[in-house]
Formats: sequence, structure tokens, C-alpha cells
Amino acid sequence: MSSTRDRILEIALDLFSQYGYSAVSIRDICGYVNIKESSLYYHFTNKQAILDEIINKFEANASLLMSRLEKSLSISFDYSDFNSFENVCVYFFEEYLMDDYCNKVMRLLIIEQFNNEETRKIYDEWMFDKPLRFFAKVFFVLSDMDVIKNNDSAALAVRFYSPIFMYASRWLLSGELTEERKRLFQECAYKHMNKLFIDIVRI
Repeated sequence: MSSTRDRILEIALDLFSQYGYSAVSIRDICGYVNIKESSLYYHFTNKQAILDEIINKFEANASLLMSRLEKSLSISFDYSDFNSFENVCVYFFEEYLMDDYCNKVMRLLIIEQFNNEETRKIYDEWMFDKPLRFFAKVFFVLSDMDVIKNNDSAALAVRFYSPIFMYASRWLLSGELTEERKRLFQECAYKHMNKLFIDIVRI
């Protein structure tokens, strides 16, 4: 059973991801949690403290994900095997873009990037900078092992990730995150992944 603190964070994230941080009040959060405002202030000094904890948890989770992906490149990645490339992509799709918590935070960041410069930086970092750097590293290693024909790893990362971001924006980051929308994303993302690998691999 979740604690009152956990429930506050859960409800706040639900509301922030739907309406944005600025549009949600402490009173709104307390109403959904069914507690008095004084009870909330026992756990958090203000609304910003709630947001900070949500973002901190997201960044910790996302950092752990990226660390695991980085580790897989040096330990279990068979550079001649499409299945290894596929496994990295699957992990990124399923554990990051389609993870319920990460997905809600990304929705929150999308809304609040227009209202807060610090939030925009976090959005850029986790939606663009870190994914592009990671996949550039994947393609660099594939190129270094002479598995793929193109040695411009940064360009390949953009070529790979741009459609993924588009599919995520269409199916995962707008509207209700239903199983059907996840399926549509998976259908498009895996088709793109397969085609790209076929196009760039050395026969």
C-alpha cells in the first residue's frame, strides 16, 4: 500500500502530465489525494518541491536505463548480429518511451518546456541529446567493427532516431496511452528499425 507521500507524487504527476505544472494547484492535488493542504505541507514544502522530486526520480530512472544500455555495448553486444541491435532498441522503446512513469514525465516536460527554461533543458537532454549520443555510439561501434557501410555515426543516429521521435510523438506522447497506441508505435518503430539495419549493414 502506497504512503501518503507516494500518493501525492502519483496524483501530482498524473495532473501535471495532463494539464501542465503551472495549471495545477496544491488545492487540486489535495482534492484528488483527499487530504488537507496542511497534510501535504507535512511532506513537501511547496509545489516546486513535488515537481523536483518527480524530475529527480525520472532522471535517476533514465540514467540507470542509459547506464544499462551503455553496459550492454561492451558486454553482450554481438556486432555482427541483428538481434543484439534489436535488443538495444527494444529496451529503449519498452523501458523508456513506453514506461508509464517516464512517459508521464515526458508529457509534463513537453507542456512545461514553454514556461520554464530549466524544464526545457531537461526536455532537450532526455528527448534529444542523450538518445542521440547513445545511438551515435552504437553506430560508431558498428562502423568500427566494419559491420555497417556508413561511418558517420552522428548522422546515422539522427536517421534512426528522427522517425522514432515522430512515432513516439504521435502514438505515445499525445492522447491516452492505450495498448492500441503502444501497438501502433511498436509496429512503426520496429519496421523502421528493421529497414534501417538492412540498408546500412555490410552484406
